[in-house]
Amino acid sequence: MRWSQVLNVVDVHCGGENARVVTGGIGDVPGETMFDKRAYLTEQRDDLRLRLLQEPRGGVIHSADFVLPSRHPEAQLGYVIAESTEYPVMSGSNTICVTTALLETGMLPMIEPVTHLVLESAAGLIRVECTCSDGKVTSVRFTNQPAFVYHLDAPVEVPGLGTVTVDVAWGGMAYVLVDAASLGFGLTPDEGRDICVVGEVVKLAAAEQLPAVHPEHPEFPGITNFELTGPLGRTPEGELTARNAVVVSPGRLDRSPCGTGTSARLAVLHARGLVAPGENFVHTSLIGSRFDSRIESLTTLAGVPAVVPSVAGQAWITQLCQVGVDPSDPFPSGYTLADTWGAAPPSPLAVRLATAAAVAAAR
Repeated sequence: MRWSQVLNVVDVHCGGENARVVTGGIGDVPGETMFDKRAYLTEQRDDLRLRLLQEPRGGVIHSADFVLPSRHPEAQLGYVIAESTEYPVMSGSNTICVTTALLETGMLPMIEPVTHLVLESAAGLIRVECTCSDGKVTSVRFTNQPAFVYHLDAPVEVPGLGTVTVDVAWGGMAYVLVDAASLGFGLTPDEGRDICVVGEVVKLAAAEQLPAVHPEHPEFPGITNFELTGPLGRTPEGELTARNAVVVSPGRLDRSPCGTGTSARLAVLHARGLVAPGENFVHTSLIGSRFDSRIESLTTLAGVPAVVPSVAGQAWITQLCQVGVDPSDPFPSGYTLADTWGAAPPSPLAVRLATAAAVAAAR
């Protein structure tokens, strides 16, 4: 075997969403903070992301997490998140996957029944509470950085769809949120491809028309994700619940209920007076996986009202592997094909559903 660099990878899924947690083979990269390290990986070592996520070694459904030493005195370790087309400063499912990998492989000591960790993300410190039993992490609850609303009920002109009413909120990434019924969707698995196609078109239009600059960190990205929201209801236990579907660039569904998307939705719900601090909100994905969330406290960011959310879920290790590149391999950085990497223009079905919904709403 002639590999020049071997990456030790723990594959983990959280709510069906796959993360490739890189636990060895990199060591460290330059930078005082994880945000600095994120910049270095983006500008100098993007080959690592491409190697792990693009075909033939990866696929559009994967994300990656680079576990790195942290210089913050409170943090045990840090991690930089990489997805198909970007390096998000924060991700909930990735955080849950990283935490599970660190504890279940013994990189950090597991204390039963509860382990507390502080990890550094590019968004800042993330405090984590893990419920553990018989060597298994059965729940990971992370307290996110503050989430807040950019826009409520903002009109966006979308090619092929007309005027779409959206909310825009930050939950660790910037989301454009749209009521599913307003676009004719029932949030069922068979709608998955059309949700992705419509979501990409709405997201691109919103990113062009609506400003979304973080009040304290203008260097953070603007709108990069789309979230369809289902109606609020109650679980049999009386808890507030709803379904959602998050479209991750370049146009594929998040299999989990999405931790940053859940955080963004909590900010919107609180702004509308629909959820109170401390109230449990059960968010479910298109495949039925579940996150439990709540608003831990209220705060402000540069005068902007914000909520401090926490989100809980569970992850499972699926494989341990080593990833490398033979020097004769014709695809050292991988490749993409449009059959899965990137949404096409809206299909006739998607446009028909949205148009019918708009006509019904006008009546």
